[in-house]
Amino acid sequence: MGNKKFRAIKLADIERAREFLHGKITRTGVRRCPPGLDLGETELWLKLENEQATGSFKIRGGLNKMNSLTSEERKHGVVASSAGNHAQGLAYAAKSLGVVAHIVMPKTTPIVKVNATRSYGAEVILHGEVYDDAYAYAKELERDKGYVFVHPYQDSEIIAGQGTIGLEILEDLPDLESVVVPIGGGGVISGIATAIKAQKPDVKILGVVSNQASGMMHLFRGESEPAVDARKRVATIAEGIAIKSPSALMFSTYISPLVDQVVEVDDNEIAQTLVFLLEKGKTVTEGAGAAGLAAIMTKKGLNLGKKSCVVLTGGNIDLNVMAKVIERGLRREHRLARFAVVCEDLPGTLNRLTNVMAEERANVLEVYHDRVSPELGIRETRIDLLVETASDQHIQKIQEALKAMGFKIIRN
Repeated sequence: MGNKKFRAIKLADIERAREFLHGKITRTGVRRCPPGLDLGETELWLKLENEQATGSFKIRGGLNKMNSLTSEERKHGVVASSAGNHAQGLAYAAKSLGVVAHIVMPKTTPIVKVNATRSYGAEVILHGEVYDDAYAYAKELERDKGYVFVHPYQDSEIIAGQGTIGLEILEDLPDLESVVVPIGGGGVISGIATAIKAQKPDVKILGVVSNQASGMMHLFRGESEPAVDARKRVATIAEGIAIKSPSALMFSTYISPLVDQVVEVDDNEIAQTLVFLLEKGKTVTEGAGAAGLAAIMTKKGLNLGKKSCVVLTGGNIDLNVMAKVIERGLRREHRLARFAVVCEDLPGTLNRLTNVMAEERANVLEVYHDRVSPELGIRETRIDLLVETASDQHIQKIQEALKAMGFKIIRN
């Protein structure tokens, strides 16, 4: 059930979705990008979908999909496979319209995401080790139980719902010249592109992928796709756009005819962007949600024009991950540094080391002392420090001071 023919949506489909969604979702705002970026003549705005209900844009497509179901389909309920925002958005949407949702998630899904999905009223089924296992089981349930399977992006009603973002952007920024959108499966950029190109064909639609899941970029550029291991989890902080194999159908229907440029970013670039948004923008985003801005911050050659809007697609980030991201982002900006030194195991050594830091105006945040590792000599000790620094030049100066005091630096 629910296998309605996939089709290319029109502006009218998005406008119908907009009418239905009115009052049911947050009409997220746009905000000027905080100062601190060298953007030349470009005026940059942020579309804050990280402040949307359930923490991402997914609620738009989820609600529109639920509204499209027949009364018979609603009675049977829906099933989906997801380890993230699609699960939460669909769970919320289904409960809002009185539909039972069954969400299959890999057993490796962080407990915070499992609990969030359950809190929105869905039945969560933990199955398999990777997403592909969860997807296969969800399709089994569709076949055996008669549930309506809801694909996270390859679904016309889902895409139309996401496209309402494009309508809002053009209303708020009518003289826009480009929009920057992260690409995973391609649902949100397809909807936004359809909405905007139908009204202003000259607006550039610019996509950004993770370099750990860059298949859609290679398709776009006519390049061969890198080989993927279906059993291996994609290791990236942008898990929301970590689609291993891009959909040829999504590419031919939407990406190829509507998107003007696709670039990639890596985890370090995303981490730096998350820190920038948190510190300067006072807004929390997840890795995938910040990918678009990361491409702008790291000068990937996007054709932004004089006025651009980047969509922050989500804000559901695990706090443990955020702590690691903050450290990585600060280290990339040379505002944090880790030093590992080996020295003689004598009284007063730690005091000498911290005195160097004090004299160089470096704030010590963490200290770890190791006397027993087998690679150390009998009279040696290793001391690891996490230090707050001001710049790369500051770090170099500290290194020179440590060497001058006889410390052997083995890592920083």
